[in-house]
Amino acid sequence: MSDVVTRSASLPAHLTSRSPRSAARPWQLLALAGLTGLATLGAAPAMAADSLNASSHSSLSSLNYGAGQFWTRAGVAKVSPKSDNGRIDAIGADVDVDDDSAFAFTLGYRFTDTFGIELLAAQDFDHDISLNGQKAGSVDHLPPTLTLQYYPLGGRESRIQPYIGAGVNYTHFSDETLDDGTKLEMDDSWGAAAQIGVDLVINEHWAANVAAWYLDIDSDVTVAGSVNDKVEIDPIVTMAGISYRF
Repeated sequence: MSDVVTRSASLPAHLTSRSPRSAARPWQLLALAGLTGLATLGAAPAMAADSLNASSHSSLSSLNYGAGQFWTRAGVAKVSPKSDNGRIDAIGADVDVDDDSAFAFTLGYRFTDTFGIELLAAQDFDHDISLNGQKAGSVDHLPPTLTLQYYPLGGRESRIQPYIGAGVNYTHFSDETLDDGTKLEMDDSWGAAAQIGVDLVINEHWAANVAAWYLDIDSDVTVAGSVNDKVEIDPIVTMAGISYRF
């Protein structure tokens, strides 16, 4: 036994001790930790940007603004006829039709990402009629308008969706009255229509909306059953409200 111990004790140092190269020195561990930390810090902004972009892309992709959608828009519309709407020569009076506001709504369908069709409808608009600057009567009218629309950003990831349109307007007049009892009749009108508007998209269903139409409305007027003249109303219709897509 003592011989074995003696022989072990007499072995060379390189066989009985651990090589210095097999153990990491403290400064090496510190350097490695520092490099790892720097790499993590350098990658953090890129990871955050990627996460933000992915979140934004996911949010915009869910806006669902494109082909195959129906929508309705509802709000308050104001009809503003042009000034100097005509003259009734038989009674020597210049005609002016005043503004009016009422509830209005539309129904539309987008058959491609960028093209759609929309119908405008509303409650009766009740306009005062002035003759030579003095209120002299009133008339109600309904202006259903059908337009073909173009959406330049339709189908894209945009919360701002402008559009333009062109089409046809039909205007029905009713309850034409003059305060002095003279009989007044206004013929229904067909004319061209133009439109511009924008949806401010909130989510996949809802949007805020503003829009405007120009309507070509000319009516033949009969006074006291025999006198015929033409009244040109040609209003700008403005509307603000909300939109729902489905």
